[in-house]
Amino acid sequence: MLEKNIQTFIACDGEYGESKIVLFGAGFDGTTSFRPGTRFAPSAIRSESFGIETFSPYQCKDMTDYSYFDSGDLELPFGSVRRTIADIAMRSDIILKDGKLPFMIGGEHLVTLGSVMAVRDAAEAMGEELYIVHFDAHADLRDEYLGQPLSHACVLRRCYELVGDGHIFQFGIRSGDREEFYFADEHTEMHKFGFDGLEQTVKRLKGKKVYFTLDLDVLDPSVFPGTGTPEAGGVTFDELRRAVTLVCGELDIVGCDVNELSPVYDQSGVSTAVACKMIREMLLALS
Repeated sequence: MLEKNIQTFIACDGEYGESKIVLFGAGFDGTTSFRPGTRFAPSAIRSESFGIETFSPYQCKDMTDYSYFDSGDLELPFGSVRRTIADIAMRSDIILKDGKLPFMIGGEHLVTLGSVMAVRDAAEAMGEELYIVHFDAHADLRDEYLGQPLSHACVLRRCYELVGDGHIFQFGIRSGDREEFYFADEHTEMHKFGFDGLEQTVKRLKGKKVYFTLDLDVLDPSVFPGTGTPEAGGVTFDELRRAVTLVCGELDIVGCDVNELSPVYDQSGVSTAVACKMIREMLLALS
């Protein structure tokens, strides 16, 4: 008997009711300021994920021992940034209300705002505060970019407005304008260039509700050239893998995302393979 052709991320073909983690794609790049193309990331990641194994020798865990549900890509209205954010928030809210963890695959980094909005509201409904752990090359703390407050360059500033002082912890940052770094000195905890201080941050956030956002351009472009705004001087794959495993394995992650793969800028496919492997490690650490 023939079966429907349904493409999911590798091993993420479990039943919804049995799955603790629900993936969805948000392939949006409507505010990209340099090189567009992240809208193609979710489909490329799903397709290329079958080039990696379900077993992680790093964690000695296999994805086939768990149930993950891939709910597919949102059909986002590229003409409306606000509608896009609202649609992402709605999908995350549905997943959260069913007692599951929303795992979003972007897309440019602005997509994080929609998911954080839903997760913040869910945490507040439980009488909890939300904290954000942010890995990135860029501060993303501008109040506006070219007159637009809803931009991938402003996403953490908009998230800050939702969670407030002392609730955002940034790592790997090596790019931003002067005012962003001044703002971080006053309102976030920024660890520039790498992951120094991550273990202490994880200890501080134990028992708290945490949203984790991973911008893959935190990696050095020699490892991950397939991104819209590459920044020299980033971390290695293994440094990121260890950091991601620590955050996802030790903290109470209530929502997360991986973003900023732009597959068209790396025709070798290596950047997409890196993204796939990082998502696998995150899923297993969260399980």
